Amino acid sequence: MNQVDLQVNGVGAISAPLPIILLMTLITFLPAILVTMTSFTRIAIVFHFLRQALGTQEMPGNQILVGLALFLTIFIMAPVGARINELAVTPVMNGEITVNEGIVRGAPPLREFMLKQTRENDLKLFLELSKAPKPKSKDELPMSVVIPAYVISELKTGFQMGFFLFVPFLLIDLVVSTTLLSMGMLQLPPAMISLPFKVLLFVMIDGWNLVVGSIVRSFA
Repeated sequence: MNQVDLQVNGVGAISAPLPIILLMTLITFLPAILVTMTSFTRIAIVFHFLRQALGTQEMPGNQILVGLALFLTIFIMAPVGARINELAVTPVMNGEITVNEGIVRGAPPLREFMLKQTRENDLKLFLELSKAPKPKSKDELPMSVVIPAYVISELKTGFQMGFFLFVPFLLIDLVVSTTLLSMGMLQLPPAMISLPFKVLLFVMIDGWNLVVGSIVRSFA
């Protein structure tokens, strides 16, 4: 099977199968990029802890929470995406620079976002594990160090926020459980009684507004 040579603006002459392979490879890595290099991880963890704290089982459903997490991710990452589009995507599409140059230009905005949310200890850990020479500044850190350090930092932050969400609902569970025990109602599941009170508390304090607002502000 003969390969057809194509002339692509900003890329140069390449064979037809090559862009297809590159496109399929990029599509394969898109979910991993979305989860690990954006704000999605923290948002998803907080929503999971919130549902567990409320004790509502599968309500809201996974599709609703994932959809909300995706839209919040787009909202939070919009400034970063705009900078990447201005510095890299648009010049590549216009043929002003090559794809490799576009990748180099598009990396700094994303690196700056991740470094802003990454802890120093996590960066030091992966820098030591990589056995790479210590850079003069954070801007010289390789993405192979920044990305895993950012992910474990997001995991820790998400768990911390989830813990603080759990505390008030745990207090309600303890009060209800103690009350039922003192009344001798041992056969009645405390979760059945505490659930309406937890939902009522969450609605009265406008919980979704507070949770979503706290998540978005945590990336400021």
